Amino acid sequence: MTGRDLSATPLAQLRIAELEPQDRIAKHFRLYELTVSETAERQRIANRIPDDKVLRSAVHLARQVLDPIREAFGGFTPNSVYRSQALERALKGKPASWLSTSQHTEGRACDVEIVARPTLELARWASTTLADFDQIICECYDPRKGPNSGWVHVSLLPPGAGRNRRQVLSYVVDQRSGRLVYVSGLQASAA
Repeated sequence: MTGRDLSATPLAQLRIAELEPQDRIAKHFRLYELTVSETAERQRIANRIPDDKVLRSAVHLARQVLDPIREAFGGFTPNSVYRSQALERALKGKPASWLSTSQHTEGRACDVEIVARPTLELARWASTTLADFDQIICECYDPRKGPNSGWVHVSLLPPGAGRNRRQVLSYVVDQRSGRLVYVSGLQASAA
């Protein structure tokens, strides 16, 4: 692989128009890894980082969240970092007029699964180890489907965007209704 090493370049100096997909933007990540999406590829949906603001948010996330995860657990590919509005609509089955408010569309969130690392354990590690985060959500974890079901969503605000909430949640099945619901803390199901 070629590409420049921009892992120490200050965020304010990064410009999307000047970057190549193979450029290293964090210690362990290249730019293209922030836009990888099997759904986008399959459905031929453009999923390019649109501007410098989103780029800087995504690079900040890679440096502060993804790098520590890769250092602790080795190689993995995030399920999702940046997602275009078109990709969000495809993933959520929404009409063309719908606009997502997901932090993924701003480059402020990633979804992570690590083979052989139980999802709930990964979420606990992230909540106690990462220096800062806005939200950690253990999403769609279902112990009946095995310890690796679901994924861990981690979001982080970029510098100057306000204080991170350090909110820890689970998005799990409510046993009474059978629907997915958000609950405080890291847990396998809603009571």
